[in-house]
This record gives sequence, C-alpha cells and structure tokens, in this order.
Amino acid sequence: MTAPAPPSETLRAALAGLLHGLPPKQAAQAVDRLIANYRGTTPTDTPILRDRADVAAYAAYRMPATFEAVHAALEAFAEATPDWTPTSHTDVGGGTGAATWAVNATWPGDRAVTVLDWSEPALALGREIATANPALRDAHWQRTRIGTDLTLPATDLVTVSYVLNELTPADRTALVDTAAASAQTVVIVEAGTPAGYARVIEARDRLIAAGFRVAAPCPHSAACPIVAGEDWCHFSARVSRSSLHRQVKGGSLPYEDEKFSYVAATRLPATPAPARVIRRPQIRKGQVLLDLCEPDEQLTRRTVTKRHGDLYKAARDAAWGDPWPPSDRP
Repeated sequence: MTAPAPPSETLRAALAGLLHGLPPKQAAQAVDRLIANYRGTTPTDTPILRDRADVAAYAAYRMPATFEAVHAALEAFAEATPDWTPTSHTDVGGGTGAATWAVNATWPGDRAVTVLDWSEPALALGREIATANPALRDAHWQRTRIGTDLTLPATDLVTVSYVLNELTPADRTALVDTAAASAQTVVIVEAGTPAGYARVIEARDRLIAAGFRVAAPCPHSAACPIVAGEDWCHFSARVSRSSLHRQVKGGSLPYEDEKFSYVAATRLPATPAPARVIRRPQIRKGQVLLDLCEPDEQLTRRTVTKRHGDLYKAARDAAWGDPWPPSDRP
C-alpha cells in the first residue's frame, strides 16, 4: 500500500492547479500588486485579497513560504513539548489556511480546525484547497473581522501568521490578549525583518504577562537580550520555488529562503532548548563558530573545534535555528 504524500507535497500539488486558465502575466501582475499592498505601512481593516484571481495568484506564490515558516516554528515548539498534541486549532487571520497545513504536518491526524479571516475569497479558496487533505476536510472557515471585537472559543492552539503587520496597534494588542485568554498555546509568526521582530517581541511580552512560558525559540522567558535597533532575531526556512516564483522574482534558483521571526508560548509544561543557534553557523578549517542565545539571557559565540569530538561533528551538522547542543547527542 502506497503511503500518503506528506502535507507539503499535497499542498504543492493542490496549488499547482490554482492558476489553470489564468494567464501567467496576469498572475505575476496580481502578485506584484498584492506584495506592494502587504508591504505597505498603513494597517487595513478591509480584505486585500479581493477576488478569486487575486487569491489564487497570491496563494500559489505565498502559501509554500508561509507553510514552511510556520512548520519550522511548530516543529521547534513540538520539540519542547514532545508529549502534547493539539486536539483543536484556531488559525486567526489564516486566509487560505497555510498554518492549518503546517499544524497537520507537525501533528498528523484529525482535530477540530477553525480558520478565521476577513476575506471571503481567501476562505473559499482555502476550503477548496483543503479538500485535498483528509485531515482538513471538516475544517470550519469563518469570515470574521480581526480586531478589538474578536472573540475566540477555548482551543488548544492558536496560530497567528503574517497577520500582525496588517493591524493597528490597538487591534494587535486585542488579538494577542484574546488568543492568550482562549488558548493553551499561541504561536505567532511574522516576517523576519526588524519590524516583524518588533511585533513578535511585543506579542511575546504580552503573552508572558498573561502567564505563558516561552517554549521556542528562546531558551528562557526573560527579556530578549537583543538590543532593539541594533539587531533582530529571525530564522530561515528553505522553500522550493514554483514557476510563478521564478517569473515574479526572476532568477533560476529552484529554491529561496523565507526569513521569519516567531514566538511559541504555552501554559503547558515545556522544556525549551538549552540554547538556540540564532545565526547561520560559520564552518572554518577545524572549527565551527556558533552564535547562541543562552538560558542566562546572554548572546554568546562559541567555538567548537575538533578536540571536542562528537560535539564538533554535531556542530558541523547544526543549522540556523537548531537547539544546542542537540538532544540526541551521545
């Protein structure tokens, strides 16, 4: 019996059919316009995705990157809570539902899933794409304004991915507070920019004030040791590029790297990473340089050399965003 395809492959196959009949030039122009809107500095309380053509183009372009970023954040959280699996999930501002696919990839199986968004075309297309995934076929897709009037039922997990940048400061605060009041675990993902990191830190502080512990990426729930304005915490996820990606961005590489910032906070018992690799490791002759966020609220650079034996081998295999040292090290 053939094993079912992983959610990432199923999602890509579903997205591949979205642009059928839509001229490539029109799809590329729609993506260009929508990216410009999403990168704007003016928050909006109206849908940016206006119709099916908009949604199809943007979903084909952005869903794989959103999926990979959220999946990376969820996997880091799952490492800190290995005995927990959510039985319910609410994706706030979820659009076409990339985060629901990421949750399913992290914790396979059925659960109660609700996707909230203010764009009816996005919800409709997300519902259509979800028919390709048995675990998502019964998901509830609900049009809701994401703002100060938002109410959420009790749920195990709330995800908020690439949403805070679209909201006013008051709506951002209300969303984080509402999520904290309704969920056991809240995972927030934003673009890996200084502004995205600032929004994540703001949300992190509110979640900690509400009684949550940070499970990932931080090895502690104290203040972030990064000095605002001098640096920012972000990570990278590898994304296979579609023909639409190559058409919009140019170039011939079969992949791109999605930069993202995130926080995964919980009321559950959790064991954060001993430390976290916060930059791409630098491999040099006979040594590896690791930039780490440490549990004592410090940023440090460690040099691991051949004389460290197995630890040196682990350092050569370490990736940006990994816990350090690896838990499976002998």
